[in-house]
Amino acid sequence: MATKQRPSFDSHNPINGDAIGTYPIFSKSDIADVVIRARIATVKWQRIGFSARKQVLLAWSSLIMKRIEQIAELISRETGKPMSDARLEVSIAVNHIEWAARHADSIMRTSFRRPGLLMANMAATVERSPLGVIGVIGPWNYPIFTPVGSISYALAAGNSVLFKPSEYSPGVGMWLEESFNEVAPFADIFTTITGLAETGSALCVSEIDKLSFTGSTRTAKLVAAQCASAMIPVVLECGGKDPVIVAADADIKRAVDATMWSAMANAGQSCIGAERVYVDEKVADEFIARAVELASTIHAGGPGEGNYGPATMPSQIKVISSHIKAAIADGGTCVYGGPQSVKSPYVQPVVLVNVPESSVAMREETFGPIIIINRVATMREAIDLSNASRFGLGANVWSKRQGKKIASQLQCGMVAINSTFAFAAIASVPFGGVKDSGSGRVHGPEGLLEYTFARTVVRTRFHLPLKLLSFKRRPREDALVIKLTKLLKGRLS
Repeated sequence: MATKQRPSFDSHNPINGDAIGTYPIFSKSDIADVVIRARIATVKWQRIGFSARKQVLLAWSSLIMKRIEQIAELISRETGKPMSDARLEVSIAVNHIEWAARHADSIMRTSFRRPGLLMANMAATVERSPLGVIGVIGPWNYPIFTPVGSISYALAAGNSVLFKPSEYSPGVGMWLEESFNEVAPFADIFTTITGLAETGSALCVSEIDKLSFTGSTRTAKLVAAQCASAMIPVVLECGGKDPVIVAADADIKRAVDATMWSAMANAGQSCIGAERVYVDEKVADEFIARAVELASTIHAGGPGEGNYGPATMPSQIKVISSHIKAAIADGGTCVYGGPQSVKSPYVQPVVLVNVPESSVAMREETFGPIIIINRVATMREAIDLSNASRFGLGANVWSKRQGKKIASQLQCGMVAINSTFAFAAIASVPFGGVKDSGSGRVHGPEGLLEYTFARTVVRTRFHLPLKLLSFKRRPREDALVIKLTKLLKGRLS
């Protein structure tokens, strides 16, 4: 009898639509089987200890760098981005693998806590243990950097991982699993499961212990709801409408160069990419003139031809086009490019000015090579407008003297002063947002601890004559507790 063939789907080159590869669609039962195997592997993965896990992860990072041209070429084919950008993405991802490998032991080390005078006879410690099996749903815009920010930290902490890559970049996901298994001490520590939306939904309600999701806010809410039904905690890294604040004392030339790169690189398909600029009116004319001049030197095209590539997801073209038209209809002005800049699968640079805050182009994530520049009279106005968004992912501040003061007032998870994107490349700091930009963190100690749970352990070191935790407690002991509580007010704890 012939065996039933598993359903499959193709990934395509976004430039010409050519099929790149065919991948299986994992069903709910397929995922259940993988979780069972991963849970068995987790026990062995934890037992080998931090040192052995470190060596495996460092060997993996070395293997990736040895084959950087191979994986960069695959990233470029699946997303359409230039090879240079793909290489940079791989390099930053590897940095995160190595940081997690080298620091997991110290971050998860048992901590000792003061028990306080009332419990002076007790020793109090907090241990950190891996959760078990972690699910990761990754995006297509940075198909190696973004998921590795969860995968490597979860693995370093002692968990096994199930990775569901985007259906637009399944090849990169499979490559990650295959390269890891070349250095893994045994199977099922890290498994890639491919498929469409139904596969992601099945992962959300499987027997995993936590899910890390990167994607749109709309999808994140659906994912969170599904996970909640199964009591699965989540880390959500969602979209943004990242502001750039430019003070009068900013280095305008550098600010324009970084802001335009932030807005246009990767075809604007970056959750932390600049989308709206609030520039002091005293330097606004210079900023806009330089932005237009720089935009004229940038163009979209295939790898080796353009400064950035196509819109990887075809449906995003409609969103980008609608935002440009809305900005103009609401009173904004195109000072470079316009609706004619959208010619699928490419979008050429567009610079808009004086777009009302009420416009959908200012309120919703565009995710394309579009930048909106608005004048402000004061930095207070720039801060208030930046914070008025329902998003709160990243922000950039350009000022020689006011950077820290402005940054501390922004309602977002990350701020770069006189720079852009830097917080994504620094492995020791957490990455994530507030409000509709998500919850939880990846990267850094905070990101690693997301994939652990705290275990409190208290131990009696010696016995006191006081019987506080007993039915034999006497009135005089109650009086002593009340007196000490009033006296100490939490001191000596």
